[in-house]
Amino acid sequence: MPPPQSAETLLQLLQHFIKHRIQVKQIHAHVITRSLLSQDPFSKWKPTLFYNTLMRGYVSFGHTRHTCRLFKLMLAHQIPPNAHSFPSLIKAAGLCCAFRGAISLHGQALRRGLLADPFVPTSLVGMYSLFGDGVGARKVFDEILSPGVFEYNAIIDAYAKNGDVGSALVMFETMRQRDVVTWTSVINGFAKNGLFREAILFFKDMMVHDDVLHGSVRPNEATYVSILSSCASLDCGALVLGRQIHGYMIRNELCFTVFMGTALADLYGKLGFLDKAVLVFNTIVFKEVCTWNALISAFANNGREKEAIHMFEKMIKVEGLHPNEVTFVALLTACARAELVEYGLKLFQSMQNEFKVVPRLEHYGCLVDLMGRAGLLGEASDFIDGMPCEPDGSVLGSLLSSCTIHGEMRLGHEVGQKLIELQPQYSGRYVALSNINACVGRWDLAAYARRVMVEAGIQKIPAYSWTYAK
Repeated sequence: MPPPQSAETLLQLLQHFIKHRIQVKQIHAHVITRSLLSQDPFSKWKPTLFYNTLMRGYVSFGHTRHTCRLFKLMLAHQIPPNAHSFPSLIKAAGLCCAFRGAISLHGQALRRGLLADPFVPTSLVGMYSLFGDGVGARKVFDEILSPGVFEYNAIIDAYAKNGDVGSALVMFETMRQRDVVTWTSVINGFAKNGLFREAILFFKDMMVHDDVLHGSVRPNEATYVSILSSCASLDCGALVLGRQIHGYMIRNELCFTVFMGTALADLYGKLGFLDKAVLVFNTIVFKEVCTWNALISAFANNGREKEAIHMFEKMIKVEGLHPNEVTFVALLTACARAELVEYGLKLFQSMQNEFKVVPRLEHYGCLVDLMGRAGLLGEASDFIDGMPCEPDGSVLGSLLSSCTIHGEMRLGHEVGQKLIELQPQYSGRYVALSNINACVGRWDLAAYARRVMVEAGIQKIPAYSWTYAK
């Protein structure tokens, strides 16, 4: 990049390349060499604008340390921050989970009289929500003199993300004006709290809602992603609505964004319509890792494990994309179902060593399932004992299922007892323990497990089946 001729040119370049990491760093270097972040005493707005733009750029890349250092430098040079400085800073504090730092920023904004600007309190509402402090979020909202749609959307989103959908609905009903973000925030709230049918009903209300006060609302990308995710999470009845939404998208959207396409591919994949999932996948021009994950998961969960592995290898070798945690859950699931023990163990090692993805309990559970299905129960048990974290119900449950399949009753009984201690309200654990003892003729222990379940008031969840007509 050739040296710019003026501060104004640098600022224009910075604003133009704000989403380009390398260019932002290059421009930052030019700004430092010309001392533009510490001089210009006759026109203070220029350094402030430079700082704000740089902080916004760095926080968008997830470089929270650079953002915080710039703010400290700003204060050291006595460059006054304004209302546009704090949203980036508050977001940076949230990304690095610095609650005390976020509280300090709240105090800074208050002392400088910047809470009258709607962007600052709205950012604070989101920040308190991120840290699970619903009371703090509501307190900030109540101090806004004349909250508008923007501020209402922030508090509705805060309630929804923290599981208080009831309060989100109350705020929704009190609003004089609503937009698509308002409706989508409530839909997201239902979906994030497992209320998928309620999310779908609310979406239907949004689509038919049209009056003089509120007007009609058209779904946006976030709405489509949330409602398609809710459809994919339903136990039954999702196909008809999913197809209707797909048809609406075709009629009303000029093109599908990568996230809209990914949500559609994920929906069809979870419902078992792999041909439709592949068709949607192929129409997406610029694919993200999440797009590949959707198709890899679809193959892994529908008996086409080798195709899942092929997609993974194509993703990293041809497209050059970096897999994430979700990718490896899908791949290890595929390996477990196809009993590809050696390949699965190599994947688990490469996940940590080559791709620097830290294993979570889901990954450990998949690996236990992989070894257990192959009959390597001793190895699976030793693997659990060597885990760096305590196993949860899913990890132990995988081992228990494998013990039942392979007739390993002694180990199964031990694991079953641990599971009941860990999940005393889960009926499946009592039933599995009873069945294991019954298989070896230990009828007294089998009856005891059932009796304990009944005395604790735990009822077995009835099973049901559902078929789709393709």
